Amino acid sequence: MLQPDVIESRRGGFTRRKFVKGVIAAGATVSATGYLFREGGLAAGRPSAQGAVERMVTLAVNGRQRRVDVMKQETLAMTLRYKLGLTGTKLGCDRAECGACTVLIDGVAHYGCSILTHSVRGRDVVTVEGLEQDGRLHPVQQAVLDEGGFQCAFCAPGFAMSMTAMLAENPNPTRDEAALALSGNLCRCGDYDKILNTAMRAAELSRTRA
Repeated sequence: MLQPDVIESRRGGFTRRKFVKGVIAAGATVSATGYLFREGGLAAGRPSAQGAVERMVTLAVNGRQRRVDVMKQETLAMTLRYKLGLTGTKLGCDRAECGACTVLIDGVAHYGCSILTHSVRGRDVVTVEGLEQDGRLHPVQQAVLDEGGFQCAFCAPGFAMSMTAMLAENPNPTRDEAALALSGNLCRCGDYDKILNTAMRAAELSRTRA
C-alpha cells in the first residue's frame, strides 16, 4: 500500500516530507556557505571584508600591552572591567553623565562608557589601578586617604582620574578651578566639599613631590 505522501507526490501535491527535506537541504547549504566564508572556514586567513573589525586587539593599559578579544561595539569601560579585570573603573549611568568610568587616554580624562575600545588602539590608557608607581601612592590617592574625601566611594576612582588629569594641566589650581575641572563627575552622596578638600590636598602633595 502506498504511503499518503507518495500518493500526494504522484498527484503533484506538496507533502510534509517534501517540506522537511527542503528545509534540511537549505540548512545544509547555508551552513556550508557560512563555513566557507566565515572565520574558521576555507576563507580563514584571508583579508577581512571591507568594514569588518578585527576582534583580537592589543591595548596599552597601565604601561602593559594587553591582548584582548573585543566585540565591535564594546566600550572601553566594559573591556577594562570584564575582560581585563580592572574593576576600579566603575559603570554608573553608562551614558556619559556621572563620570564613574573616567580613565585617562593619552593623559586626557575620558568617559570609558562612551568610547569604543577599538578606537584606543595605539593610545596610552591609564586606570586608577595604574596611578600607583613602584609601591608609592599617587598624590591623588594619598590625598584621598589624608582627607577621607568620599563617603561610599563608588565615584572615587572616576574623581581620582579627573583630579590626575587636572593636576597634569594645572598643578596649582584654585578651589573654584578644581570645582570646574571636576564638574564632569557626580557624587551620589553629595560629598563635594570633602572632595574639593581632597583635590586641594592632592595639588599640595603634587607640588611637594615635584
